[in-house]
Amino acid sequence: MPYQPADDRYDRMTYRRCGSSGLKLPAVSLGLWHNFGDDTAHQTKRAICQTAFDHGITHFDLANNYGPPPGSAEEAFGAILKQDFAGHRDEMIISSKAGYDMWPGPYGEWGSRKYLIASCDQSLKRMGLDYVDIFYSHRFDPDTPLEETMGALDHIVRSGRALYAGISSYNSERTQQAVAILKELGTPLLIHQPSYNMLNRWVERDGLKQTLQDLGVGSIAFTPLAQGMLTKKYLGGIPEGSRASQGKSLFPSMLSDEAITNIRKLNEIAERRGQTLAQMAIAWVLRGGGITTALIGASRPEQVVDCAGAVSNLDFTDDELTLIDQYADEEQINLWAASSEQTAGAAERKKK
Repeated sequence: MPYQPADDRYDRMTYRRCGSSGLKLPAVSLGLWHNFGDDTAHQTKRAICQTAFDHGITHFDLANNYGPPPGSAEEAFGAILKQDFAGHRDEMIISSKAGYDMWPGPYGEWGSRKYLIASCDQSLKRMGLDYVDIFYSHRFDPDTPLEETMGALDHIVRSGRALYAGISSYNSERTQQAVAILKELGTPLLIHQPSYNMLNRWVERDGLKQTLQDLGVGSIAFTPLAQGMLTKKYLGGIPEGSRASQGKSLFPSMLSDEAITNIRKLNEIAERRGQTLAQMAIAWVLRGGGITTALIGASRPEQVVDCAGAVSNLDFTDDELTLIDQYADEEQINLWAASSEQTAGAAERKKK
């Protein structure tokens, strides 16, 4: 039977204006970073996307290198678009990115004009699209002039390959520079995609969160659930088959006994709020309106339903926030010590 979206899908979700633009995004967006490569059954991918759309999640976020193998997530999503969403393209926001290693040789990663434009063309072909709604520079390239990288985004928009330009994991200083360049070119920066969650607050320390608000740039926070740490999955330890057990961007060293104890305390706070831990973690990221949308991942449709439910309670008392700060302490949990790529300065430190 052909897929028919839920009639009440837009009543289930909250939508927020993206910065000072005219575009609204759902408070919860779906990312295809994991579970959309060749290692996942296609029917599972379809079910996840259908469930998301049924719950008013209109924004689907990809990148050229998502898989495995790289490119396979976009190919899978392209097949889902054709099979299930052919008549709904204008109801969807589809984004992609380029910046990480994608093909051999000197032109297959980072931020050159050559790489970004070629990557965008490849992504469009894989998804069977004429354009994406948002195209991102996935990471800052310290060896390419920022004017070149932003000029490539401007060209991608002006040529009709994308409607809006975005950047990901740039720090506050680089973001301000990127905004100024794009403004001069006449293609405003729509959105920034940083990592952000209770256990990883670099956007606050760096000043990026406030910078985006001051500049009228929207924001989409990835890893709001800290790679699954801020869900019920690890309350009893590390289960077999989880990201931590497989070393998929979440290392067992992040889940110390102390960290799990603190996560259990956070879960207790969530229960008192009438939420799951995942719902509270998403609500925390969205609190106060500083972040436009939280970008979730899912391995099952049920996880999408759980996360979408976060919009039913986005408010916190001062006492709740104080308690969360007590147990979600970055230094105490030391969550991101094993993954320096989570911070915006990693590219500048690592590239030779």
